[in-house]
Amino acid sequence: MRIDKYISETGVYPRREASRLIAAGRITINGAVIGAGATVEPGDTVAVDGTILSPDRGDRVYLALNKPAGITCTAAPQVEGNVVDFVGYKSRIFAVGRLDKQSEGLLLMTNDGAIVNRIMRSEHGHEKEYHVTVDKPVTDDFLQEMSEGVEILDTRTKPCFTRRISDKEFAIILTQGLNLQIRRMCKALGYRVLRLERVRIMHLTLEGLAQGQWRHLTGDELAELHRRLEEQPGEV
Repeated sequence: MRIDKYISETGVYPRREASRLIAAGRITINGAVIGAGATVEPGDTVAVDGTILSPDRGDRVYLALNKPAGITCTAAPQVEGNVVDFVGYKSRIFAVGRLDKQSEGLLLMTNDGAIVNRIMRSEHGHEKEYHVTVDKPVTDDFLQEMSEGVEILDTRTKPCFTRRISDKEFAIILTQGLNLQIRRMCKALGYRVLRLERVRIMHLTLEGLAQGQWRHLTGDELAELHRRLEEQPGEV
């Protein structure tokens, strides 16, 4: 198994953080510092800064958080207002994907690094729904252009679903997550985002969750999450 996947499946670090640790020379296999592309064989001892990682993940945690604006989606303790400190959970967790600091709404938090890429990667097609308030009336042309794809970040966004909610508010369902995607799409079409709220990730919603509150996923929600993730091919 590739080292970055092995680390993420311990549930201690998500795969992106594992890659950073590897690049920094902080990962060893059987006492030897390794680089990207290394593999783990049965019986190998993997350690981060000398602390052995076990593939036994113990109790896994899955939380739904209604993130308020002003909270930053990072686990870095030096960042004031980081989401991990905001939640204050008793054990280490991290956010699946990001909402920028000024955005709000549904955020999934976990200690299960194995699910991060399976949820967030565009090719898996998992829906994320947002409600967006902008600075001027939402027109039919605007909604059509957004749904057909917009040129941002030297690429064209994937086709998506849009609908008008009110004069200056619309809903958009994405299956990709480019950096500040919705804000950049709106800006490219001459609109400015005033409020952005994620209301759904796959089958998970904000229903019954007040802003700033979090809760554990229910048994039914968790079973459906794993069912959907098991339907797609694993990563190598």
